[in-house]
Amino acid sequence: MEKPIHNVLFLCTGNSARSIIAEAVLNTNGAGRFRAWSAGSQPKGDVHPMALKVLSEFGFETQTLRSKSWDEFAKPDSPQFDFIFTVCDNAAGEVCPIWPGHPMTAHWGIEDPAAVEGVGQQDAFVSALTYLRVRIDLLLDIPIGSLDPLSLRQALNSIGCAQGATSSQGKTSA
Repeated sequence: MEKPIHNVLFLCTGNSARSIIAEAVLNTNGAGRFRAWSAGSQPKGDVHPMALKVLSEFGFETQTLRSKSWDEFAKPDSPQFDFIFTVCDNAAGEVCPIWPGHPMTAHWGIEDPAAVEGVGQQDAFVSALTYLRVRIDLLLDIPIGSLDPLSLRQALNSIGCAQGATSSQGKTSA
């Protein structure tokens, strides 16, 4: 029997950096088990050039990445998501569309690398990539099919508390 492929949507406000990075990482590291997309409540319209540069330098595919609205995924013919993760505090506080299928959600907030300009910007993007890779590796280690919904929800929420978390609930020291 084939294991199901879990659909994941990463959300942030601008969909130009963090959610884009998470989409690329999960599509590579979770290939065959997960399929990821990203979107924003107020998309910038372009992927941040430094996100593309850092992803490429670390061997991730970037050609299909684009900044898009979460409205694309609230339509009847959209993929049905198993999981939706917010990666910025602003998106976590926004009223989201009603997602078909009632996916599990969690907040995995990290600092916005796009807020850093000039010297240090590339380091901020590498840090964001590192934090998101850790979260995605933790997701990949979860035995999803063998956990009851409450245990799975707790596991997903605990991932948001990993190093680099921005929300007060997940604040950790660096």
